Amino acid sequence: MTSTRKFRCQPEAVTAARLYVRDLLSGQPLEVVQAAELLTSELAANSVRHACSEFEVAIDSRDPIRIEVSDNCTGRPKVLNPPPRTPTGRGMQIVERIADKWGIRPRADGKTVWFTLSPVRMQGSPQRKSA
Repeated sequence: MTSTRKFRCQPEAVTAARLYVRDLLSGQPLEVVQAAELLTSELAANSVRHACSEFEVAIDSRDPIRIEVSDNCTGRPKVLNPPPRTPTGRGMQIVERIADKWGIRPRADGKTVWFTLSPVRMQGSPQRKSA
């Protein structure tokens, strides 16, 4: 089942996107829901902060869970390695570390950044670090 919702380009939309993910994944294990919320908020924040664009969140709740965040900017997010005292720039590092897979799909009117999480793999996985 895939569900989508559009959000305005405003900081409050990042929280709204997190709550949207939480509601749709409420039947999943807590660790999975928390990871999905965190990664979605990182991508949503990028849409608001860097793309200066409204964005859409699409959630496919089958295993593996796939979440896509689409915006109207063609710029591609990059995994950065900022110095410890720099307060920003770690969002894609977090996505890369927690997601099973992630990627970027260009669109004619912008891009879609997606990630997957496997609830089965995350449950009790000793190598997975908490966010």
